[in-house]
Amino acid sequence: MHANDMAVETQGLTKIYGSGNTEVVAMRDVTFSVRNGEMVALLGPSGAGKSTLLTAIGLINPPTSGKVLINSHLVMDDSRAVVNLTEFRRNHIGFVFQKSNLIPFLSALENVQVALEINQWPAGKARRQALGLLDYLNMADRAANLPSMLSGGQQQRVAVARALANRPSLILADEPTAALDSERGRQVMELFRKVAREQKGAVIVVTHDHRALDVFDTVYEMEDGMIQKRERAAP
Repeated sequence: MHANDMAVETQGLTKIYGSGNTEVVAMRDVTFSVRNGEMVALLGPSGAGKSTLLTAIGLINPPTSGKVLINSHLVMDDSRAVVNLTEFRRNHIGFVFQKSNLIPFLSALENVQVALEINQWPAGKARRQALGLLDYLNMADRAANLPSMLSGGQQQRVAVARALANRPSLILADEPTAALDSERGRQVMELFRKVAREQKGAVIVVTHDHRALDVFDTVYEMEDGMIQKRERAAP
């Protein structure tokens, strides 16, 4: 496997909060990699380090030590950023969270469009791109609806469209189906699989939901800040 097949690589990631008697090791020597087009689940109990790892990869919460490489580019070296974090996130990483965090007074279309306009897309081009993404995710008929007029699953589809707006190579999702029922939760997971396969982007999902693990290529389990690969993505 060539290095440029890798969307993400981490080397010895460790995150320590506090010091002395108050020291907490939230993440310990995490080394793993995710290929382009691969869909990965991160499982584990609360406090295991899943979200700490996700926010380190997402360049939100820097590690205490270790390295993060995205598309073979070194972006974090210990707690030091090697790139402009804001610019790099906008161009390479899309985020989806448990709550869709849509802007309530903007339509579905406008929620996606604004993500492009922040990145200096002209309004007309941003609108066309946003409409195309909503259509890709079977939400074009809801483009004019406010978030309050959408179901939870529909809101998450708009959130995924927004995350895809700037054509990121990496999608990070933190408990994206926690507020959804089984059927809608599975639909969102299958949507991520579609993105990974067709857009050739890597998708990393933190989840407690074991009902749809069969859609993942690889499953990792975290406990006490350490990571271990599960050989088969079985429920």
